[in-house]
Formats: sequence, C-alpha cells, structure tokens
Amino acid sequence: MRILIIEDDALVADGMRRGLSQSGFAVDHVSSAELAEAALTQENFDLLLVDLGLPGADGFDLIKRLRRGGNSAPVLIVTARDALADRVSALDLGADDYLVKPFALPELAARCRALIRRSKSSSNSDLSIGPLRLDISRRETKVHARPVDLTRREWAILECLALHAGQVVAKDRLQQAISSWEDGITTNAVEVYISRLRGKLGDDVAIRTVRGLGYRLDETVA
Repeated sequence: MRILIIEDDALVADGMRRGLSQSGFAVDHVSSAELAEAALTQENFDLLLVDLGLPGADGFDLIKRLRRGGNSAPVLIVTARDALADRVSALDLGADDYLVKPFALPELAARCRALIRRSKSSSNSDLSIGPLRLDISRRETKVHARPVDLTRREWAILECLALHAGQVVAKDRLQQAISSWEDGITTNAVEVYISRLRGKLGDDVAIRTVRGLGYRLDETVA
C-alpha cells in the first residue's frame, strides 16, 4: 500500500518513512501542501499523513482543498497540536484520524493499516478469499492453512488484489502499490511479481490476467 507523508520537518518525515517502509508500506514524502497537491494529480496514494503546521497553506487548508476537489483518500493527521479545537476542526473538515506527536511507530503503522482497510470497506484484519487467508496486521499468508513466505513487494501486490477481490486492478495501480519515487519499479516488474505469486500460492488461488486491463483475484477457482 502507498502512503504520502506531508511533513515539513525532514527528520520527522525520514523517521516516519523508515518505520513505515519496514512495516511493508511504499512511502513518499513532500514538505508542503502545494507539493502534495501536485503529487496527487500524478499518483494514487492509499493514505495521506498530514502535519497541520505546514509552510504556506497549512494542513487544514490542504484537507479542505482535497475534499472540495473530490479526493477521498483517507487522511491521518500527525501533529504536535493536541488541543481539542484542532482535533474537532480537522475531523470536521474531512480527516479520518488524528495522532499527536510524539508517538510510537507501531501505533502509527497500526493506524495506517486500519484506515486503509476501512477505505477498502474491510474492517477485519483477516481476509479470506477461498482457501487464501491473509493476516494484514502480521503480514502472514496461508493457503489451506499452509504458510506461504512472501517478499515485501509480493505481499503488497497480493494485499492490494485481496482488498479488491473479484475486481480488476490495473497494472499501474499495482505498480504504485509497491513502489515509491525512489524505487523506480516498472509495470514489467509487476508481471514478474504476479508470476512469482502464482508459483508460491499454487493452483487453488486464482490470479487472473484481464488482458489490456490488469489482474483480478477470483474468490473461487473455476
């Protein structure tokens, strides 16, 4: 899953980026609301982490602009401001959650996973698609109760497909789910990871190629 951090403190942003990357997320960072808006016109992100005290347009302004423009990506406010009025204002403007600095990285990662699941209409951290079981909180995969060892990017692709089970997911959407700006992953690499997943998961898990569109994780095997 892909996260955009909007934070003007480079040290704080780097710590968040490193911690979330270790938790399996693809993470990018910008330092202002204006740069965030530019990035969002070019890329899809599953979650936005927004600091309120940004230079120029602040976090409140950014949330307001995004929601008025129809951007429904979940927003987690990550800020040092702990006043009740700030919490209420942010949530009323369209933020989905609010976390006060300093925080523990495991809590940040857990809140990110919860918000992304919720945005995909899945409140449960355990996903079941036929014989396939995914424990999102632990990043564990099983097929017929058999553990399957996946790399970070294989897991990210499978998670994205599982959260959209029965739906076609475009190849470029999967590309964005596994790569940040620093990674330089191509859409051809997605084909490689899909091939590896099929080999590891076996014939009882159906990842279909929908020619010209993308891939679909079927809920049943024909």
